[in-house]
Amino acid sequence: MKNLVEKIAYIAGAAVMAAGIFSLSCKVNKGSASVAFAETPAAQIPQDSLAVTQALQDSFRSITSQVLPAVVEVDVKETTKVKTFSPFKDLPFFFGLPRDEEEGDGTKELEQSALGSGVIVRRTGNTVYVLTNNHVVGNATSIKVKLNDEREFEGKLVGKDERMDIALVSFESSDKSITIAKLGDSNTIHQGDIVLALGSPLGYFASVTQGIVSATGRSGGQIGSISDFIQTDAAINQGNSGGPLVNIFGEVIGINTWIASNSGGSQGLGFSIPINNIKESINQFIDKGKITYGWVGISLVETTDEYKEQLGIDKKQQGALASQVFLDGPAYKGGILPGDFIIGLNGHDIKSVDQLIREIGGIPAGKTTTIKVLRGKATKEISVKIDERNEEVSANDTKLWPGFVASPLTSDLRKRLNIEKEKVEGIVVARVFEKSPAAALRLQEGDIICAVNDKKVSSLEEFYAALDTNSKKEIWYDVYSNGHVVTTARYKIGK
Repeated sequence: MKNLVEKIAYIAGAAVMAAGIFSLSCKVNKGSASVAFAETPAAQIPQDSLAVTQALQDSFRSITSQVLPAVVEVDVKETTKVKTFSPFKDLPFFFGLPRDEEEGDGTKELEQSALGSGVIVRRTGNTVYVLTNNHVVGNATSIKVKLNDEREFEGKLVGKDERMDIALVSFESSDKSITIAKLGDSNTIHQGDIVLALGSPLGYFASVTQGIVSATGRSGGQIGSISDFIQTDAAINQGNSGGPLVNIFGEVIGINTWIASNSGGSQGLGFSIPINNIKESINQFIDKGKITYGWVGISLVETTDEYKEQLGIDKKQQGALASQVFLDGPAYKGGILPGDFIIGLNGHDIKSVDQLIREIGGIPAGKTTTIKVLRGKATKEISVKIDERNEEVSANDTKLWPGFVASPLTSDLRKRLNIEKEKVEGIVVARVFEKSPAAALRLQEGDIICAVNDKKVSSLEEFYAALDTNSKKEIWYDVYSNGHVVTTARYKIGK
């Protein structure tokens, strides 16, 4: 609201200023006005600077005329269910007729319209394919595609993917002159590169904005980790979603997807999916109607310096912690254990959880990959055969071992758990997964595991070593909770 007030104040101030100028002009007669203008000569622009500016402008014109015919507006309709309320629900039913139990409070269907953008990326015969975002068309009951020349076509959803937030729409046309966008190489872009964003922001059809690449390799945060993002200050607003980000050669290098904003409008923080992350997905949509991902069956967590210290790892070491494994999953079968710190994949370094998720997801099912891990002080290279990600399998917590996220018992956690004066040592149960082995053992968030199989543990390194997952023996814990230490039931791995 503050931003809106400031904006209104700015517009109002501008209006007042304009009124003042106009009033002043009214007071100046024709002669004095001509003298005033005569005394203000036009700025002299050096010819070499003018030539450079003209060349830049010509470049933007060329890019726009080249790409804009391949940019479309996507008009969708969605049907959503909304709750309804009957003010007569609690009144007596007249005439003795039976009351329908489903009347009164319930739901009804509501049709909503929305606009987004897209870019034409391929043609096969009379079928034309448009790339856009999943959040634009993923739930659409009808899709209309509007070309730059304002012709409209009925669109059909070919495939969608929520994890990457992309979708492919097709329409039929025998017009062979329809422009197909050229896809560039997003791996070649650098900070400072000039880019243009095209689309229909706020419904303003066929708009173009210009900026630079502010950063590459940005994380999606809550948006998702299956893709990194190109950050740009080119103005991107609602309605730009699904439209292209292009370089100075008129090549698509990204698909505009989301913005970071306090106001809901552009604040120079726009994010686009790199086109190289999408190219193979286009083929998969056309061939199979969906995207398939590689899967190894591990649950990953980001590690802080305190985590690394507890694991006995140098604070400067980059990587991703495999905090849990899926029993009978590819990683478990290959020999990866909870507590392994993954530092390499197929001969190159792994620097973050997001990077590992993206790279594993891009490996075809059935291919064997080499994963390099730190286990305690030892470095190991483990061969794992990639499986295809199955949402039901990956969501099956019963196979997730040990079934909870372990955290260091820091001074801050001691304070939050109100055990500052206690001499208890161990690791903290930070999150328990439903129906997992940890849930079966009735572990709860905030519990402190002091021992595994009667062996005391005071660090993450000691805890993961004591789990001894390969032995397939029974595991039990000594748990400190509410001022008491209790011993859990026993759980047999692989039972």
